[in-house]
Amino acid sequence: MITPKPSDAKHKVQLIRLLTALVDDVYISRMSHFKGGTCAAMLGYLNRFSVDLDFDSEKQADKHKMEKNIATIITQLRLEIKNKSATTLFYTLKYPSTGGERNTLKVSFMGEEMEGNIYEKKYIPEIDRFISCQTIETMFANKLIALTNRYKKNKSIAVRDVYDIHHFFEQGYKYNPEIITLRTEKSAKEYLKEVIHFIEDKITEKDITNDLSFLLEFKHFQALRKTLKQETIILVEDEIKRL
Repeated sequence: MITPKPSDAKHKVQLIRLLTALVDDVYISRMSHFKGGTCAAMLGYLNRFSVDLDFDSEKQADKHKMEKNIATIITQLRLEIKNKSATTLFYTLKYPSTGGERNTLKVSFMGEEMEGNIYEKKYIPEIDRFISCQTIETMFANKLIALTNRYKKNKSIAVRDVYDIHHFFEQGYKYNPEIITLRTEKSAKEYLKEVIHFIEDKITEKDITNDLSFLLEFKHFQALRKTLKQETIILVEDEIKRL
């Protein structure tokens, strides 16, 4: 996973330490599956920085045991819980930093919206461990869904979703259409039309700058920021024509 700025190295170290500790916990690793942008970046599917750790959690996982083991790891790593969800395994953690630097990371274990997801053991070189991860086809399908789902749930927009969709299509990766149908009750073709309308209506250049400028190397960001929206629409339109 790239580190666009020298100051990002501190966050990456904290991310790697936490991920390693979580994976080394036998119960947590047995009951969870790595996913999201950090997973994709560490597996080489994405060429951007990523700041959080996201996992699918098995429905049979003992929430109390998970909480207890996570709390032990947080203490061992000398992290501070800045915020914790009362209903889910979602944490915002704080680590020491100097003025102006990023000093929080989020980690989540979610047991919802797993229907249709496929997992496989993958080697993560940056932590020298094998982890159960979503397949790239699963990650791609979930990323397509996340773009509109975030807005439907809490009116939030994550332009990194647009970037990831653009990159996945550009690299020729496939998505699992069955996941899209299970989660949206629409065919892949119908849903991709919704994706286009969403990007056209909701994504602005200001959003692109605010969300991506710190996740990409500067030259890459400058080259892409004015064309990302239209290029992504074209890539999705091309996929619709193939269906």
